[in-house]
Amino acid sequence: MLITATARTPVGPLQLFAADDQLVWLALPGRSVPRAEARPGKSLVLANTMEQLAEYFAGTRRVFELPLAPPGTPFQAAVWRAVGRIPFGATRTYGELARALRRPLASRAVGAANGANPLAIIIPCHRVVGSSGSLTGYGGGLEMKRWLLAHEGAEAVPGRAAR
Repeated sequence: MLITATARTPVGPLQLFAADDQLVWLALPGRSVPRAEARPGKSLVLANTMEQLAEYFAGTRRVFELPLAPPGTPFQAAVWRAVGRIPFGATRTYGELARALRRPLASRAVGAANGANPLAIIIPCHRVVGSSGSLTGYGGGLEMKRWLLAHEGAEAVPGRAAR
């Protein structure tokens, strides 16, 4: 059974899901949620997630420190760990992530795994861009991705002058 709560944020309501005191899913506004049975409730991990999201959006948190258990394959988990290492305010391309995983020809597979990330924002898949630095698909839409990158002061945000 999953416990769920909703965090109100500048990018819209984020529906959070936890199991066994681990965060397993964060549904962006308008996106599908896990098909498992969930009930509203309180848990330490949900309270901590809501607090850390508030700090992130207030500009006082750059790294999330939460127990995570996103459902996925071993390859997806490896990609998500690599994405999680992208620093606040930085971007990486799919090709750079593939090379970091020692799978230099797997940039499309990295893109697919990134697109399946069930913990967007927490695992910062918005920091992954196309090979030219262009914004590519994002579960919350390109405007949300652009907003998140601008919020972080990302160096390479298409459509915005570099600082």
